[in-house]
Amino acid sequence: MNIDTHAPGGAKRAAFYVRVTPFDPNPEPQLLELRKAAAERGYELVAEFTDTVSGTKTKRPALDKMLTDARRGQFDLLIVYSCDRIGRSTRHFLDTLDELHRLHIEFCSVREGIDTSGPQGGAIVLLTSVLAGLERNLTSERVRAGMRRARLDGQRIGRHPLQLDCAAICLDRHNGHSLQKIAKAHKISTATVQRVLKKQPAEPLDESA
Repeated sequence: MNIDTHAPGGAKRAAFYVRVTPFDPNPEPQLLELRKAAAERGYELVAEFTDTVSGTKTKRPALDKMLTDARRGQFDLLIVYSCDRIGRSTRHFLDTLDELHRLHIEFCSVREGIDTSGPQGGAIVLLTSVLAGLERNLTSERVRAGMRRARLDGQRIGRHPLQLDCAAICLDRHNGHSLQKIAKAHKISTATVQRVLKKQPAEPLDESA
């Protein structure tokens, strides 16, 4: 990844994002197209971000770094070779474009001919925002529908409650065992051990002593 935060002459600062796969790791074919597009529009290249991962991988260090720099205002416009280079899924692609728009960063995809800085840019941005919201709503609706079906089928939603032997936990503590040892023995967290101990009534004082 190369970064130059200065763009002389007032030209728009452009960043490239490229994704290649482990089976075809050469980014140059994409970069040649991106450099050509930037030169034709008079953009100044200030950063290149390249990931070598498959399209469905969730961890993309260069993509994450690109979004971090976008939030810091390091460039004005992002250029990719195609939309499928940037999005892990349709939802992720739309959410990414929506975030770039909110950061006032323009987007250009060479293969699809998308350019939010052009005459149709406003319509593209509006459509992207609408589709991103629609995708989020549909996903939420599908989740809620699945939970309703599960409840109707008698299935439990969420994690099962912990089955705790409170008496044994208190006995272990009375015998001088540490919180960590008790937690390990009962396969629970030390915080859970502390909650159990706090709920137990204090032992009465032996007044005959």
